[in-house]
Amino acid sequence: MSDKRTRLQLLISGIRVSVDSAEEEILKKAETKMKRAGIPTSTLHFRLYKKSVDARRREDIRFVCTVLAEGECKTPPSASALAKADARILEEESLLPVYGTKTSPYPPLVVGMGPAGLFAALLLAQNGYRPILIDRGPSVEERVRDVARFRQNGVLDTESNIQFGAGGAGTFSDGKLITRIQDPYCTLVLRTLVQFGAPEDILVKAKPHVGTDRLRTVVSSILTEIQRLGGEVRYRCRMDDIEELPDGLRVLTSHGEIPCSAVILAPGHSARDTYQRLLQKNYAIEPKPFSVGVRVEHLQKNIDAALYGSLAGHPNLGPAEYALSDTTGERGVYTFCMCPGGEVVAAASEEGGLVVNGMSYHARDGKNANSAVAVSIRCEDVEPIDGSVALGAIAFQRRLERAAFFAGGGGYFAPVMTMGDFLEGKRGTAPSKILPSYRDGMVTCADFSEIFPEYVLSSLRNGFRSFGRKLSGFDCVDAVLTAPETRTSAPLRILRNPVTRAGIGHERIYPCGEGAGYAGGITSAAVDGLRSALALMAVFAPEKQF
Repeated sequence: MSDKRTRLQLLISGIRVSVDSAEEEILKKAETKMKRAGIPTSTLHFRLYKKSVDARRREDIRFVCTVLAEGECKTPPSASALAKADARILEEESLLPVYGTKTSPYPPLVVGMGPAGLFAALLLAQNGYRPILIDRGPSVEERVRDVARFRQNGVLDTESNIQFGAGGAGTFSDGKLITRIQDPYCTLVLRTLVQFGAPEDILVKAKPHVGTDRLRTVVSSILTEIQRLGGEVRYRCRMDDIEELPDGLRVLTSHGEIPCSAVILAPGHSARDTYQRLLQKNYAIEPKPFSVGVRVEHLQKNIDAALYGSLAGHPNLGPAEYALSDTTGERGVYTFCMCPGGEVVAAASEEGGLVVNGMSYHARDGKNANSAVAVSIRCEDVEPIDGSVALGAIAFQRRLERAAFFAGGGGYFAPVMTMGDFLEGKRGTAPSKILPSYRDGMVTCADFSEIFPEYVLSSLRNGFRSFGRKLSGFDCVDAVLTAPETRTSAPLRILRNPVTRAGIGHERIYPCGEGAGYAGGITSAAVDGLRSALALMAVFAPEKQF
């Protein structure tokens, strides 16, 4: 008689436990659910797959868990048994490249070392394509020194800052890996990050984060691996133009010409000169909505108390985080990139323009919590420049940044207001109970009406009052607002063929990532880079066969 067995992977969801529960208790509950549904468990191994916090009822905060059961079985469970156990079969997409046949004497070029470029170059290197990877900024180590110098004395390097250099803007962030996309490659991205030094708990947490300190090591390790596999990494090598030839491409850079077979274009959302050059060359580019706003800071202990009540400070919960939105007004207002225990950072990349962002370390043990509060900007809000709404959107962002620079008094001092002043329409109250973290307090009390149009100000006020009703103390008078947050996303999209992923009219150029308008964070950008690399590989043959 045949004893043929099937490999089985099941996800058992909806397991609710107290915050004091040990992992063994969670796994036992999952096994019990399966047994009650009539599914044999003797050959299965159980492990924690995902864990999130349900804090909707402060008096009864729970962990909500999903457990993975894997092993061999004689007969797969029926659909009714799976439904009874609140289980489903895990389906993970394997990354199986298809190699094309087109050959070239030159390797592919990847422009940009943010998540999209890094993951694209890593996949190409792993499959024998020996890519050249360039970025206008320097290595992680040099970036850290330049960012620290800017923070201390206001000396800005326009090619080495929080926006430009190895790892992209995400290197100086909270390192959040949350994404709304439902792509099976998301799991691959997380596993790859762990492989190169990220904490293993990102594979389990529903809201994973790496922290800027750990992320820097991960980025450096990935770049080292790309070089080990035959790829080439060039820092401070800015792409200035692309010339298309009958048999390939010639990319003009700040360090000379680079001939290449194809280009994966992952420039990042702040590469405004790249956008302008592509628009001048009539690339198919469309404007898209974007957002602008401010950073708001509260004491982290107050956010913990508002969300966790008497369990605030519980070692199993960690610092509390929130995500809020309001759509009751004429414009959407939402929190973005919330950094528990973090700081507001100086994110300028252009002389005379001021930009803020948020950052936190893996421990998230800073005194303040901060997040962006952003207002939606529509394409019709933007005045075209030379008939281009995309150029107008870039100019819109620049106007806010330059106005903020002057409102702060120059020297990259940031303009701030207390929540009380902002909501009451007055100015001049210096922060006291909550101290601004931006450049260790290098701020100036200002009037945000000198920076933002009235529709942004009124939307922010409505949003803050709405968030105060949803999260106690969010609109407290002592909260500190720092302006402006303008780089939430790219204000345009470089159009591409949805099947080949090549740019419209440019079959050897593959726009991807957040800067091309196709992602909104580390994970989604990395996935977009992987899929663009796969598309390139489906056309071109690798230089080195494995």
